[in-house]
Parts: sequence; C-alpha cells; structure tokens
Amino acid sequence: MLKSKKYVRTITSIPDDLWSEIKNILPDEKPENTIGRPIVPYRKVLDGLVFILRTGCQWKMLPKEYGSGSTCHRRFQEWMQLGIFGLIWTRLLKLYDKKIGIKWNWQSLDSISIKSPLGGRWLVIILQIGVN
Repeated sequence: MLKSKKYVRTITSIPDDLWSEIKNILPDEKPENTIGRPIVPYRKVLDGLVFILRTGCQWKMLPKEYGSGSTCHRRFQEWMQLGIFGLIWTRLLKLYDKKIGIKWNWQSLDSISIKSPLGGRWLVIILQIGVN
C-alpha cells in the first residue's frame, strides 16, 4: 500500500500572515506623494526577492510584476547593510519556537570546507519558516 506524500506548496509571494510579522521590521517607505519615479512597495520587492531566490534568475530578468530588478537589488543591498534579514530571522525563530517549539537541547552544528555558492544568504530559509 502506497502512502500519499504531503507536499508543501511553493510560495510565490509572501503570505499575509508572514507579511504582517515582517512589515514592521522594514524601514519606513517613501511617502506616496513624493516627486520622482513611482514607488515600488516593500511587499512587492520582497516578493521579487523570493522569485529571485526560487528561480535563480538574474536581477535584470526579474518580471515587471515585482518592479524593476535594479530596485529590488538596491533594496536587497540596503536591507543587508541594515541587518534587516537578521532581524527577520530572529523574529521568525521566536514565532516558530512559540508555535511549534525548537528543541534547543539537542541542536547540532555542521560545517563546510568549501565556499558557499550563495555567499551564506539565508532568506530562503526565513521564507520557508514563515509558510508553516
């Protein structure tokens, strides 16, 4: 008898409950009535980052529904410098621990002796934790 596998759906955009936890960590957005280029909302930028991480496409090939690739890349760099992803990681770990529980008493550490292809970026893990 075959068991049916439980599949986790692939996220293509930030779910509402995850966004409500993340949005207060991000810096203030530019006001809507500012002169210049149209504003790309942070949620759209974060969805673009998810798309980049899921597909591995180049920034300049990002579909227009996420805003311009250069805008998403610039926001990504700004947020990296500000430590935003570390704050998001901490917040989501606390939520996960409260909801499911992290068994801190038996955690293990693994090391690697080759260079990481993503340079140690862990946004994918943050987004995956927020889905459950």
